[in-house]
Amino acid sequence: MDTQELLAKVRKLDIKARGLSKNIFAGQYHSAFKGRGMTFSEVREYQYGDDIRDIDWNVTARFMTPYVKVFEEERELTVMLLVDVSGSQNFGLHKATLRDITTEIAATIAFSAIENNDKIGVIFFSDKIEKVIPARKGRKHILHIIREMLTFEPENNTTDISVALESMCRLIKGRSTTFLLSDFCGDADFEKSLTISSKKHDVIAIQVYDRYMAELPNVGLLKVIDAETGQTAYVDTASREVRSAHSAHWNSRKMLLEGLWRKTKTDNISISTTDDYVVKLSGLFRSRAKHL
Repeated sequence: MDTQELLAKVRKLDIKARGLSKNIFAGQYHSAFKGRGMTFSEVREYQYGDDIRDIDWNVTARFMTPYVKVFEEERELTVMLLVDVSGSQNFGLHKATLRDITTEIAATIAFSAIENNDKIGVIFFSDKIEKVIPARKGRKHILHIIREMLTFEPENNTTDISVALESMCRLIKGRSTTFLLSDFCGDADFEKSLTISSKKHDVIAIQVYDRYMAELPNVGLLKVIDAETGQTAYVDTASREVRSAHSAHWNSRKMLLEGLWRKTKTDNISISTTDDYVVKLSGLFRSRAKHL
């Protein structure tokens, strides 16, 4: 990708993600992800409907008229994006690859975070930590993240989600809101690290997948290459048994993940490359806001 093409992609994604965060997600994000608590801001005269428990009796006695304390939310959060950059992220038989959609989702979350004055950081991972971008504020920082997501090339192709979660816990000392973005198709043994991470951080799992990962098309003999291992095989997609076995494997994996999310109480959504991720994210934010 040459410089002009990269700048054009960054600009396009900047406009789209920033527009979504301002017009749709900023308020929903604020409601869904609360700050650390409330802190005293000022006092003002009592107004009809105010909670009498907020009356400041010392000020009230001094001015001989009721005054109430005003509190503000301690808003600033540290938001971390744990982004799977393994070989499978280059898969996509529709208009976009998993990496394309993941980048758009991550950019939208990042802009929503800075709209609410939160810090945002990123950990790119495969079966190791590929790159860490420390959490900071500001649009310039977001554009740096977008450029990295568009151009970063990992050293390894396989996936180890435990490595990402454990590294995040070591790197982030305080509590963070952590979005874990992956197809969750390879590594299955991360229950222990997710359980530990969820006790310290607010972890949200976002699965991004291609529809053909769930359901094979009937296109005859198909050559497939495992993007993570490099292994090549020929699959007879015209066979009903082969397609059924493929779907059964996907559904088994889906049930395994759903059980893991329930067991660890991890909020999650699953987004196909053909889905409207705006609708899915809105649903996640609204659901969280209801249960806070």
